[in-house]
Amino acid sequence: MTPSAVRTPDSRFTNLPGWPWAAHYRDDLVGFEGLRVAYLDEGPRDAEHVFLCLHGQPTWSYLYRRMIPPFLATGARVVAPDLLGFGRSDKPVEDAVYTFDFHRAMLVAFIKALDLRRVTLVVQDWGGLLGLTLPPDMPERFERLIIMNTGFATGDAPIGPGFLAWRDYNAKNPDMPVDALMKRSTPHLTDAEAAAYLAPFPDASFKAGVRRFPNLVPLQPDAGGGGNLACGA
Repeated sequence: MTPSAVRTPDSRFTNLPGWPWAAHYRDDLVGFEGLRVAYLDEGPRDAEHVFLCLHGQPTWSYLYRRMIPPFLATGARVVAPDLLGFGRSDKPVEDAVYTFDFHRAMLVAFIKALDLRRVTLVVQDWGGLLGLTLPPDMPERFERLIIMNTGFATGDAPIGPGFLAWRDYNAKNPDMPVDALMKRSTPHLTDAEAAAYLAPFPDASFKAGVRRFPNLVPLQPDAGGGGNLACGA
């Protein structure tokens, strides 16, 4: 059964600075039929290399706007999906829909649907926690990794006070001010760029996916999601 979801109006994505690319959509991913997944897909479809760029929280594929042109300049294909709950993708409204396995299964279905091969996996933040579990199960599709500010969540190491404070802040702010948060963490952003990060989220009802991610980090090896996947890899 397809979960109830909201869809951000296209008008919120007009004239974004540094983002000239059109969106592509799939609403037929196996196991996610009826939910529309948005993605960027640029460069030759028969390119020798494919850069698959996975974003984190609370961002979307806009995160890679400065890296996409150099990737394309090599003659490669660049694919950057928006996770469900983020960017132009549909956003289930119930927090409980969002689990580690929900996001990971969508990525697996997406990669298979586009039949991506010769992949250079580019990951940051939650893009890594999810994405780094994929090559062990799909080794024939991946060739290289670019890993930035992320990790392989096994649940077998203590979680630091910084993350616990972030999780607490997240829990207390269900209508997280995404633009202000991005400006604080990345001071060089312009107001227009910060607004582009906020664009997918007109109000709190669009932010269930954003709210859920901190609680999905496994705190012990048997926590499920990343903990189980990491132990089994």
